[in-house]
Amino acid sequence: MSELVPGGNLPLPGGSVSVRVPGPFDVSALITDDSGKVGDDADFVFYNQPAAPGARLHGDTLTVDPPGLRPGATRVTVVVSPADPGTSLGRLPAPVLHVSGPGGGTIARFVPPPPRQETVLLLAELYRRGSGWKLRALGQGYADGLAGLARDFGVDVVEDTAPAPVPATPAPAAPAAPTARPAMHTLSALASPHLPSPDTDGFLGLVNSARRAAGSPAVTLDPRLASAALAHASAMAAAGRLGVEGRDGVFLYQRVTAAGYAYLTVGEHLVSGPRTPAEFVAYCLRTDQARRTLHDPAFSHAALAHATGGRSGDTYWTALWARPLMPGDLTRTAAEVVDLTNRERARAGLRPLAVDAALSTAAQTYSADMAARAFYAHTSPEGTRPWDRAAAAGSRMRSIGENIACGQRSPAEVVEGWMNSPGHRANILKRDFTHMGAGFAGGGPAGSYWTQLFGA
Repeated sequence: MSELVPGGNLPLPGGSVSVRVPGPFDVSALITDDSGKVGDDADFVFYNQPAAPGARLHGDTLTVDPPGLRPGATRVTVVVSPADPGTSLGRLPAPVLHVSGPGGGTIARFVPPPPRQETVLLLAELYRRGSGWKLRALGQGYADGLAGLARDFGVDVVEDTAPAPVPATPAPAAPAAPTARPAMHTLSALASPHLPSPDTDGFLGLVNSARRAAGSPAVTLDPRLASAALAHASAMAAAGRLGVEGRDGVFLYQRVTAAGYAYLTVGEHLVSGPRTPAEFVAYCLRTDQARRTLHDPAFSHAALAHATGGRSGDTYWTALWARPLMPGDLTRTAAEVVDLTNRERARAGLRPLAVDAALSTAAQTYSADMAARAFYAHTSPEGTRPWDRAAAAGSRMRSIGENIACGQRSPAEVVEGWMNSPGHRANILKRDFTHMGAGFAGGGPAGSYWTQLFGA
């Protein structure tokens, strides 16, 4: 049996696979294609709709028969949420995923990092790789429940409630019945009551006009980003100064992840002085670096908030720009880091590095750990070093090297930074190395944490 860590994966045997999450949880599944979006309502499997082609939910167990999935389906994302909708996952025992093969024997187990205020957790995904299927452990949470999940998968959830009829005459007391969970229905985005707030102040219109002129796709407002932006603008106003760290010791990027927004990339504008959103956008368009962020085609969501405070009574603005972390993004990001690294080795006349599963698992786990626990060093708080982490992930490499970085917003930016640093460049171009793994995590004080592990 395999004990998985976040980002870890393993091949699945042929035939049906069962995933079980015992405890006070609801298990759901989203069936998607390579775009990470559901096709229609039938792709959402949950307790009120327990079956879809190739997937069936019975109690706490989801059974998936990959060959029986709808045409075009390449991924099944397993989701857990509290059975009591008013409870956060942090108040419940940690969910544990048990994966069984066709014969019923357990083939894998995954215990995610302890959730806190999250109300929905993407626990794992089954995904097609070539002619076979694999399982990847995730552990990505959403603080705003199924509404946040819906925005990223293209499906929404609403609760149907009806007023209880008032009896004409008093009725005899009856034993209390178990509280029933509300019915849930998937809706199209146009009918969603959870859509981002309307552009009442004109910010979005101004921004998208500028992005359109620069050839960049439009962004949409996201309420999770808006919540984080308002919290940070208020913190800056209370301190009377600009900065990514508030007087409360919380960094801007930590506010974003605490709001339930897991991101692939994020950018920000922190400004004081403008009196209106129009003045704020005009300011951003006047300076090169701020204009590049506003125009950046990588971003798909945005938010703007302001607060007034401090001795001067200045207005402090926070704008956030982001792209959500979608299923498969970690794999694609790591692959891009590997590709860019091998391009640098090819320029130096060196052979390419092969991807190693154990090194990849150790690198991803360490990036996630640095982001979650807000540290940045080659030695962990417990004293583990790169070779310790590689061995713990199952690596048998005789020689290990590690590059880490924080704050970069893309694979290209981080590899360029490593190549401009003599020590990191030496690892990338070391002739003896034969394998590597890469990891990325968003969050923490720096906003992003990157790890390369090399082995020979």
